[in-house]
Amino acid sequence: MANVFGLIVSGRLVQTDFTPMSETQFLTTILEADAINHVVVFLTGAVPLPVGTAGMVYWSWPDPAAPPNWQLLGHISNSKPSAIFKISNLKKLHELSGENKFLSAFGQQKICHNAQIGISIEPESNVQLLASSVAQQTEDYITFAQKMLENLVNFVASFTVTQEQMTPTPGVLYLPLSTLQTWYQNFERRLQQNPNFWRN
Repeated sequence: MANVFGLIVSGRLVQTDFTPMSETQFLTTILEADAINHVVVFLTGAVPLPVGTAGMVYWSWPDPAAPPNWQLLGHISNSKPSAIFKISNLKKLHELSGENKFLSAFGQQKICHNAQIGISIEPESNVQLLASSVAQQTEDYITFAQKMLENLVNFVASFTVTQEQMTPTPGVLYLPLSTLQTWYQNFERRLQQNPNFWRN
């Protein structure tokens, strides 16, 4: 299945050099990937995918000192032959999780500036299972965030006093409870609109 998949990184030539790792798994490397924000993965049209299958697209920052850490981006298929993926958030998460603060303090460079795209040909039913799993994870995340915020507001509210009850305490700052409640309402509204807004 040579030249079945293509990759576009803005400002670069199209890549079709996916190396077969097995009959159903293909891999390509993106050099100097630090400044990349989006990638487009597509079927070239040379050969369609087998009927009833989809190409699950994965992203990895390879680390010579650790096993591969693959993150699922999404999928392409004969009925959805291309997809654009935002990877800048994956980059930030990788940098945060893999950063050694002591080495960074001495200006050591990152281990690798390259990234990898892997495509695994799997049954289309896996896409549906994945979609329902992602939807459940998103719902769980929203519920967790709401419960955590409610707990914070309730905890802070348990310490409220009226102005008459306040005693002057030099150096202590006070915050009106209404300010916290307004922040909570705004956060909850944004969470409902986009559960991943906080990643940006």
